[in-house]
Amino acid sequence: MKVVIVGAGIGGLTTALRLHREGIECAVYEQSSRIGELGVGINALPHAVKELAALGLLDRLDEIGIRTRELFYTHRLGQVILRKPCGLDAGFTLPQYCLHRGRLQNMLLQAVETRLGPDAVRTGHRLTGFDQDPRGVRVRFVERDSGETVTVAGDVLVAADGIHSAARSLLFPEEGPPRWNGVLMWRGATDWPEFGGGASMIVSGGTAAKLVVYPIGPGRTAGARLTNWAVCVRTGQPGTPPPERQDWAKPGDRAELARHVGRFRCPAVDHAAMIEATEEIFEFPMCDRDPLPAWSHGRVTLLGDAAHPMYPMGSNGAGQAILDASSLASHLTRHADPAEALRAYEADRLAATSEIVLRNRLGGPENVIDEVERRAPDGFARLEDVIDAAALEAIVSGYARVSGASPQQVNRA
Repeated sequence: MKVVIVGAGIGGLTTALRLHREGIECAVYEQSSRIGELGVGINALPHAVKELAALGLLDRLDEIGIRTRELFYTHRLGQVILRKPCGLDAGFTLPQYCLHRGRLQNMLLQAVETRLGPDAVRTGHRLTGFDQDPRGVRVRFVERDSGETVTVAGDVLVAADGIHSAARSLLFPEEGPPRWNGVLMWRGATDWPEFGGGASMIVSGGTAAKLVVYPIGPGRTAGARLTNWAVCVRTGQPGTPPPERQDWAKPGDRAELARHVGRFRCPAVDHAAMIEATEEIFEFPMCDRDPLPAWSHGRVTLLGDAAHPMYPMGSNGAGQAILDASSLASHLTRHADPAEALRAYEADRLAATSEIVLRNRLGGPENVIDEVERRAPDGFARLEDVIDAAALEAIVSGYARVSGASPQQVNRA
């Protein structure tokens, strides 16, 4: 069997590593001419780390990331709503990591090139079409440098080409652009003094106005961490077309961002000074897409953000792509018929990820903050006067069960 993978992001590269582990030949085609360390912070929860550990990558995660020990959900004015232990401290057998997205992608790329060979990832190839029959699939690319069309034959096509997936648009040409929830995000990362022991994550504020801060790697000086921050503000109407294309590398408007920084109080860190000290700031609209009725069409299927782009809540986007890769490789190993394997993969993953997409539209686990701010928009002196602690825990634990991220699910052999 030979699998053609479109997209050299986290989902596509993890798929290549999983297929290689199962003895299945594959190659990755990426439209960019160069794979750089784009983006800023992401989280890998223990259920995703479990799959990366199975690929022998745990030591590398320790080299590039931070083992997260605790998460604070707070009111945007700084009062703590919920403090949650993370990873090993929460009873998981594996840690949780905060990481630089580009460094994680580069780590996976290096592993693919080492294990599958230096030609396993072919850059500068833009997907333009495909056709299939009972014997296989033929995938057409345009080479960026030459402009020539190249046709690649395989048994299966896996499209892991992101929220603007070319393969998805070919399968669902009437779908249209991504769905915007009205929230604009500004993000960046810079070296900053440790806070909270150097392994804490803070989510301050609900869907309409949110500040997120967490370390994602070692700093250049003692006592410092490479620290990720994000400011998310609702500037438009949910469901309207996004004001711009979602692009990890689009420079942010500092003047517009400055208008919103003062909306937050964060006692643990001087977020305003940290943002001011950040050299590169990026911005993009928070977008997702409606869940699809199907991902698999014969020998062609979708994976990761191409299949289920979701709002960045609950630390699940990259993690769900990693789980997709594991499921897909497992079913391709167990089923002799590629089309049957893809149907089984879809049955395993589509309903679960669709529910996460819809829950994230309601705030995901961070809905605990929305609920408290709805009841106490000007803050509170005693949380118990605002909401019952059991109600908060129910929101968070319920989301964890749906996403497969509870200790009982992850620690199961």
